[in-house]
Amino acid sequence: MDLRNLQEGVMEKTEKETGEVPFRMFSSTVRRGEPSVDMNRIVGVMDILFICLDTLRYDVAVREAQRGNTPVLEGYGPWEKCQAPGNFTWPSHHSMFSGFLPAPCEAKNLADREMLFFPRQIGMGNKVPKGAYGFSGSTIMEGLEKDGYDTWCVGGVSFFDKRSDMGKVFPGYFQKSYWRPSFGCAVKDSTRNQVDFLLKKMEEAEADRHIFLYLNVDAIHYPNYFYLEGADKDSIESHGAALAYADRELGRLFEGWKRIRKEAFVICCSDHGTCYGEDGCQFHGINHPAVNTVPYKHFRL
Repeated sequence: MDLRNLQEGVMEKTEKETGEVPFRMFSSTVRRGEPSVDMNRIVGVMDILFICLDTLRYDVAVREAQRGNTPVLEGYGPWEKCQAPGNFTWPSHHSMFSGFLPAPCEAKNLADREMLFFPRQIGMGNKVPKGAYGFSGSTIMEGLEKDGYDTWCVGGVSFFDKRSDMGKVFPGYFQKSYWRPSFGCAVKDSTRNQVDFLLKKMEEAEADRHIFLYLNVDAIHYPNYFYLEGADKDSIESHGAALAYADRELGRLFEGWKRIRKEAFVICCSDHGTCYGEDGCQFHGINHPAVNTVPYKHFRL
């Protein structure tokens, strides 16, 4: 029996014995047309972590998993191949913060994508898809705040640094937002610094109030050459080495969250990919398969 059939058998047995529909580890790869998780059983019950591995390419994510370099993230199931919401940070995050997360690459229309969060005030007859959390307001965070969540943002790339007018927009969507120079792209220990900061913040947080955390992991963004020993310029190999580094630090975050905050639902994805010379293309902000294809998964800690 393959993994998917095994998972389906376990879920059917659990549902018969307990009357409860269990959580499905994999997202829309499990069974098209059915939600992999009912977000209405998540919201108000546990913390939610939205982790963006900024600029991570799908092919590199899969390659590093196959090499055994990302055991933490691989321990929560395989990556799903998805369409990026935008080709650089600004448009992608406006989409994701409105509930439109990366969609499966094989999706042919809007109905083929699984919506975890759905903005009630837009079209489609205001009908909330099955399994989605319908929120009111302009962002997921605004909707969750109305349901009692404390919303946190820990920034990385310059769109979250609050040092410019544009750098204040995304942090302004959250009740609490944090950025330090030590979280920036050019700092080799940026993810470790972000995790150290969060572990302290968790200790200080209200135990009886749920948290929605957005974490922008920028280690994979350029420059990333310093994660590959001996390298003096960015490459697809240093891109992968940066992911392996981030994976280790996320392991510390997950263990700390389970110890201090207990259960959480995690959304982990990239906002867009990037190019390293493919077809003469460099970086992102352009439409190219390496930019438009991103990894995605969600799971429960």
